[in-house]
Amino acid sequence: MTKINSVLGPLDTADMGCTLTHEHILTAFAGATTDFPEAMVGNLLEHIVSVLKKAKEGGVDTIVDMTTVDLGRDINLFAEASRRSGVNIIACAGWWLDIPRFFEGITSDQLADIFVREITKGIAGTNIKAGVLKAASDISGPTKPEEIVLRAVARAHQKTGVPIVIHSYAPDQVARQQLPILQSEGVKLKYVKVDHSNDTNNMAYLHWLLEQGVYLGLDRYPGRLMNPMERTRVLKQLIDEGYAGRLCLSHDCSAGYTIPGLITVEQKEATNPYRFLYISKVVFPWLKEMGVPQKVIDQLCIDGPRNFFEGK
Repeated sequence: MTKINSVLGPLDTADMGCTLTHEHILTAFAGATTDFPEAMVGNLLEHIVSVLKKAKEGGVDTIVDMTTVDLGRDINLFAEASRRSGVNIIACAGWWLDIPRFFEGITSDQLADIFVREITKGIAGTNIKAGVLKAASDISGPTKPEEIVLRAVARAHQKTGVPIVIHSYAPDQVARQQLPILQSEGVKLKYVKVDHSNDTNNMAYLHWLLEQGVYLGLDRYPGRLMNPMERTRVLKQLIDEGYAGRLCLSHDCSAGYTIPGLITVEQKEATNPYRFLYISKVVFPWLKEMGVPQKVIDQLCIDGPRNFFEGK
């Protein structure tokens, strides 16, 4: 058992329950909820709480929120949403892909100090602490600013022990470039989760990742690039190969978001009407039909996340 930071205080890993490891309480841009509330979906807090309550009623106990400051992180809103819904929320420190030009002059040590402060003291002047670290690279592989963030996250991990999640681009096997950077900073890869890994069915690549010791974030349901059934076949093969305890399932879904530009809110919601329950309502029945034992299915969103946060 390990104590981790949730937005409402310390949370024992034994009490995480069913955990989704890559979701978003909201997706927007820095300062959106406070400076541009008109840009957000109406009745934002109530909308988020409603989605979370449905998730809780459907068996979800904990959500790891991967909303960095550039994606609109609002830590006070997260805490209130957790309080009202009963869902544990773990917030992240780090950065996504919207890296400003300012980063051309910042050092990894300076950023690491900020991330450490968010983990040990609090975020945005509060005492609400981050419980996971995030860095990102996409199609182009690690750019110079993204490498600065990767090294900052690695150094913050070394000082705090908080695990690392990396946004990666599986079709181009970008983690092959990201992981050596973390290793060069002394990070043991059992403390790393490579997210969006189910954007590929290249089993040789996924096996390579697992051989490095990382956890796999299979977190884009229903997602794009591959259809949900293809993703589930990959999941089934990894379970059959004995990797269930190294897998972390999720949706990369947002409870709250900016007003859609080209479609209505109703159309956006229709792309995944189950929201945080798609895996339990759609994927788990598929797995059962494929012959995965119910006892394995019941533990899929428990064992992997707990093992990741406990550094097993």
